[in-house]
Amino acid sequence: MSVQERKQRERAERERLIVATARELAEQQGWDAVTTRRLAERIEYSQPVLYSHFRGKREIIGAVALEGAAEMAAALRAATSAADGPRTRVTALARTYLDFAKRNPAVYDAMFQLDGGLAFAHEDTPELLKDAFAALLESLGEVAGDGVHPGLFTEVFWAALHGLATLTRAGRLPPEDTERRTELLMERLAMV
Repeated sequence: MSVQERKQRERAERERLIVATARELAEQQGWDAVTTRRLAERIEYSQPVLYSHFRGKREIIGAVALEGAAEMAAALRAATSAADGPRTRVTALARTYLDFAKRNPAVYDAMFQLDGGLAFAHEDTPELLKDAFAALLESLGEVAGDGVHPGLFTEVFWAALHGLATLTRAGRLPPEDTERRTELLMERLAMV
């Protein structure tokens, strides 16, 4: 291994450590607790080293969001590939999405609530975000219905899931009715 390759590998390892530590700290104490000073202390590197990887917290949030998008896409695909038939696939997708949001609140916030400097719904949207949307579209497109654009249907269904996830987490909706809400969403919106 050349010196250049070793340095690149070490740099990539430091970036993974920074992102993992930020994610862990955010999941434990919230994003307000994630500062470059605290990250530097936790990973035992100086703040200038952090800044050599990320210009600030915004970019770190973006990196966590991209990592979360990849994880969510993989989880959605795993759940839907194990399901048989459109209704079962869409139900698995909805449950997996809501479960991901519940189990990873800080990552979910990085993906959809916080400014991570990422473009959504643009040509320059990062591929990992496009792929997460594609993971939704793959199952939802088949139940969009005649004359309904699959992408638009997926956006509406995604918005409904996002609303359920954020309102439940904020205590605006009782968590004990999550399953009934999911079923209602399936029956009325997905019509499957």
